[in-house]
Amino acid sequence: MIIRKGQISDLSEIMQMYSSCIKGMIKNSIDQWDKSYPNEEIIASDLESETYYIAENKDGIIAGINIDQKQDKSYLNIDWQDKSTSFLVVHRLAVKEELWSKKIGKKLMLFAEELIRERALTSIRLDTYSGNPKAILFYKKLGYKELGTIDLKPNKNKYHCFEKIIK
Repeated sequence: MIIRKGQISDLSEIMQMYSSCIKGMIKNSIDQWDKSYPNEEIIASDLESETYYIAENKDGIIAGINIDQKQDKSYLNIDWQDKSTSFLVVHRLAVKEELWSKKIGKKLMLFAEELIRERALTSIRLDTYSGNPKAILFYKKLGYKELGTIDLKPNKNKYHCFEKIIK
C-alpha cells in the first residue's frame, strides 16, 4: 500500500471508495454520511487544493483522507489544548468497507501525524459523529483526546471533537 496526494483524475475511483464506505456505515446503522456528503464537488475541491491523500494498493484506491487547516466555525467553541494556529484538521477519512479490519485508517492517521512533524506543527484536530461509536473508539485508541461536542449539521446528532498534540 502506498499513500500519495490524490489527483483530479482519481475522482471517480475515490467516489467509488466512498460509496463502499457509506454502504458499510449504513449496514452498521451509522447515518453520518449519505449520497449528499461527501460529494464529488467537495472531494474535487479537496483535490484542487492538494490536501487530499489516497491509499492505494494493486487493486486501486482503497482509502482517502483530507488534511488541511480549515476548521468549521463551530470549532471555535471548543477549548483546544493547542492554542496556537499550528495544527492540521482531518476530514472525510474513509476506507473501503471490505478493508475496514486491515488497519488502513490507522496508517492514514499516522501519515497525518507525520505531516505535523514534517511541517513543524503542533497538533491534529478532527470531529466525528456521535452515532459512529467505531470511529470514536478508533480515535481514542490512537491517543486522541475528546474535548467536547459541536452541532455541525442540521438534523444530525452532535459531533465529538478530538485533538492530539504531536511531539
